[in-house]
Parts: sequence; structure tokens; C-alpha cells
Amino acid sequence: MRSGLVASLNRPGGNATGVGVFTVELLPKRLELLREVIPNATAIGVFANPTSPTIEIQSREIQDAARSLGVRLHVVNATSERDFDGAFATLVQWQAGGLVFGSDPLFSGRGHAVQLSALAARHALPAISEVREFAAAGGLMSYATNFAEGYRLAGIYVGRILKGEKPGDLPVQQSTRVELVINLKAAQALGLTFPLSLLGRADEVIE
Repeated sequence: MRSGLVASLNRPGGNATGVGVFTVELLPKRLELLREVIPNATAIGVFANPTSPTIEIQSREIQDAARSLGVRLHVVNATSERDFDGAFATLVQWQAGGLVFGSDPLFSGRGHAVQLSALAARHALPAISEVREFAAAGGLMSYATNFAEGYRLAGIYVGRILKGEKPGDLPVQQSTRVELVINLKAAQALGLTFPLSLLGRADEVIE
């Protein structure tokens, strides 16, 4: 609705409908989950893409979450993969205790997620991402929407539209399924132990 693509979620009107997924909304929760693993950290880094259309919302939400958790944030900007090495070096210099990746395709693309997990391991930074590929590649954690569920819902709508229903009559759906993936091998390499309460909430544990 903010973009003006639809008139309302229940009655989109026009010739558009779709499926929404949580992205920016999960950023504060990722900070909270990381803090559970590193409760003594007083400063946590944040990767941000200043060109992202949601950067102001992301900044406001994670700053609010940081204040409630009593941690300082060190924000480093990256607009391309060429910035990754320098951003990590800056966080190490600032002695950040962990790292949260902002919600942006630059950090969530499959190739970049693998690259970022390797950099986090190299610099011994506990980190959490918005894509499972990060944890699967050796990163500590991911917490994100189950995109497969969103694709399934979108596929159902495609079928209904092909059978003659009007897109503007189909409510915009919200994919609400989110998944927490934790990597025990990464935690061991970092000298960290996941709290049992967090392990119990994980949807997938990589050993």
C-alpha cells in the first residue's frame, strides 16, 4: 500500500494483487536473537545499504530495539560487494561483539550470503542474516520469512487468475511463516553456546 500499487490489502482494485512477506519487520527480532547468544556484548554492528528504499524504516526500528536491549550499534554502509571487506575491517576495529545484516537484496542474494558467511567466520563475528543460505553456508544464525511459503501462495493466485478471476478482487495475502535456523558448528568455532531456550525455538539446527 505504501508504494501505491494497491488501494487496500483487502480490495486491491485495479489489476494488481500479490503476496507480502516479512522483511524489515524482522530486523529488531534478529537483533534480539543475536543478543540472546552474546548477552555480554555491549556493541553490535549493523550492515546497511544506504541506497535501500526502506533504509529509514530499518534504521528507526533497529535503533529502537537497540535502546530497549541496552546495546550500542555500529552501522557500516555497503552499496556493493566491493564494500564488504572494508566494512568487516571497520567493525573489528570498533570491537563490535556481533553483527546483524540489514534487509536488502545485497546481503540476501545466494552468492553474497555465502560470501558474507565466510567473512563473518574469518573475522570471528557472530552474525545473523535474513536468509537461510547464510546459516547453511556456515554463518551463525538466520531468521527470516519462509520464502517457499510465499512462492506457494503466489502460485495459487496465478492459477486462480489464469482461470478467470480478477487480480483486483483477490486480497493481498501475507505469508506469516518465519524460520529460525542455527548452526552449531559455527557456534563451536566462535566459542559460543546456544541457550537451551533458543535451541528449543529453532526450526532447523545445523550440526
